[in-house]
Amino acid sequence: MDATPPPLMVSSGFLPTGSLVESLIHISNEVSSMDKLPFIQTRNITTMIRRIKLLSSLFEEIQDMDSPIPPSSILCLTELFSVIRRVKLLIQECKERNSLWSLVQMEFVSKQFHVLVKEMGRALDILPLSLLGITADVREQVELLHKQAKRAEVFVDPRECQIREELLRVMATNNEKNNKKRGIVDCRKVEEIMSSIGLRSPADYEEEILRLEAEARKQAGTGGLIVVSNINNLISLVSYSKSMIYKERNEKTSDDLEQCLVTLHRNYDCSSSSSQSNFPNVPDEFRCPISLDLMRDPVIVASGHTYDRNSIAQWINSGHHTCPKSGHKLIHMALIPNYAIKSLVHQWCEDNNVSLSETSSSSSDLERSSSKRKASEKAVDHISATKAAMDVVKMTAEFLVGKLATGSPYIQRQASYELRLLAKTGMDNRRIIAEAGAIPFLVTLLSAHDPRIQENVVTALLNLSIFDNNKVLIMAAGAIDNIIEVLQSGKTMEARENAAAAIFSLSMIDDSKVTIGARPRAIPALVGLLREGTTAGKRDAATALFNLAVYNANRASVVVAGAVPLLIELLMDEKAGITDDALAVLALLSGCCEGLGEIRENRVVVPLLIDLLRFGSPKGKENSITLLLGLCRNGGEEVARRLLINPHSIPSLQSLASEGSLKARRKADALLRLLNRHCSHSHQPLG
Repeated sequence: MDATPPPLMVSSGFLPTGSLVESLIHISNEVSSMDKLPFIQTRNITTMIRRIKLLSSLFEEIQDMDSPIPPSSILCLTELFSVIRRVKLLIQECKERNSLWSLVQMEFVSKQFHVLVKEMGRALDILPLSLLGITADVREQVELLHKQAKRAEVFVDPRECQIREELLRVMATNNEKNNKKRGIVDCRKVEEIMSSIGLRSPADYEEEILRLEAEARKQAGTGGLIVVSNINNLISLVSYSKSMIYKERNEKTSDDLEQCLVTLHRNYDCSSSSSQSNFPNVPDEFRCPISLDLMRDPVIVASGHTYDRNSIAQWINSGHHTCPKSGHKLIHMALIPNYAIKSLVHQWCEDNNVSLSETSSSSSDLERSSSKRKASEKAVDHISATKAAMDVVKMTAEFLVGKLATGSPYIQRQASYELRLLAKTGMDNRRIIAEAGAIPFLVTLLSAHDPRIQENVVTALLNLSIFDNNKVLIMAAGAIDNIIEVLQSGKTMEARENAAAAIFSLSMIDDSKVTIGARPRAIPALVGLLREGTTAGKRDAATALFNLAVYNANRASVVVAGAVPLLIELLMDEKAGITDDALAVLALLSGCCEGLGEIRENRVVVPLLIDLLRFGSPKGKENSITLLLGLCRNGGEEVARRLLINPHSIPSLQSLASEGSLKARRKADALLRLLNRHCSHSHQPLG
């Protein structure tokens, strides 16, 4: 059994029969003999091993058969080999993975086991048991296994769920940001949690920290900035818990780090001896690896290591693109706040009656001298800081764009979300992201099957489009058809609504009004959102329609798409809250004969507009007068008569003519003159 099986040779898509059965027996025995199983996913792993032991009996009986294996069973056996090989890899991954991160990702790993069980069931669907000369016992076991696999559901261990809830509760208490209500880490509870997942000695804690750091580096390499932050929170908790539980401090510092620190201290005149003498009992986990001072503003870099913000910012701004502690190149320059370690530092300070302001005493001379700098020097510092910030944004944007281009859907989802946030504020950010080449990749991902990716991407393009130069780039990248597709049939309502907002933003450019209006699906899709969207979505659709209707040629298309009755309905819907937006679009549509005709045919319009003259907003009153004036000029005596018989119309117009805005006064005067002429023709004076 210990002999290595012959190499697997593929012929016409299948393994040769002898080699296949031997390989199945060998890999099944490898899985069945796995020991030192992890403390997380224990039930899923042991259940899977039990299933494979049952299959091993089947494979051994097949090997002992005198007759050849039926060709119809080769496909099933090949599929089973693939499944068992992946089971082996998954169990090995669970054994090698750190316990805490496995605990946090419990549902994800459980689903991976479930997928393999279902694939095992599908493979057994095509196993011709009746053609195999196996014993009744083995056949009964395989049939039972087949039924169990078909009925199997995702199993998440309740005990592990409880442990994770306790862990998250401890971390939530630890991350409390209100200083007056800051939580205190319950070391006894933490020790219980750690013990339950196999951390029972200082060496276990050290190994867990190393595994978490490796996971952080792995996640940083795949663009998971948020995930890295979460992992580093776990590292902080384990490090602090180890020091509190075992009262140990790690005195080791690598030669590379020592040399790095010598260089840093020489370059930046870091004189931390005073600080160290004042606080001799500061845990090593709370000291910045660069300055050796207590960290006041801890941040995480791409390598997963934590530094004080000022120290690492000086290091990066001086042109270094490596992690001082590990020496690894930083793949991005983002500094992620480490709230967990910051909270622990505050807690330690409170427990030891230490004021954080005291920790900067070693640099008091520098601070006093810096207060004497001239205004010109401050300006230079500001420019330098701004440039450094822009460099960080550039590095981050380039990194995230790379992940958009080459990452898996999970990585693309994270990268698109982070680009969405980065583009949310600051024109410089929007310019830099575009310069990093993000727009073409974002446009491509608009058609992604993942709803979150689609939502993030369309929102990122919306945010980028606020910068005028990017409007041209987005249109040039051929985005408009994909944005219209999202608007019409996006996977989430938020994606559809943000697509409407993107069309509004892009249509601020006159040429884009023409281009978008010429797309046959654009205006109907906006009208559809006007009907189906939330309040925010209806407002986005109305403003986009308004922008497009500014171009005369688009107005008839808006009317034909059925916008007029919807807009009038929105005038009557107080809950919708978009009366002014709907009025503005109707006022524009009244400028074309198709729009004016459809508005005039609706009998509720004139009474509605008269009410809005009395109670509407200043902008609403202006648009109401515009509509009434258009209707009277082109609607003949009928509209004028309906206005005159309403007791509120003339007083409202007279009030606006004397007290309204300049535009309202001008149009109110014109409408009153028009009504007066109508009265003269009717021989009835205007009241």
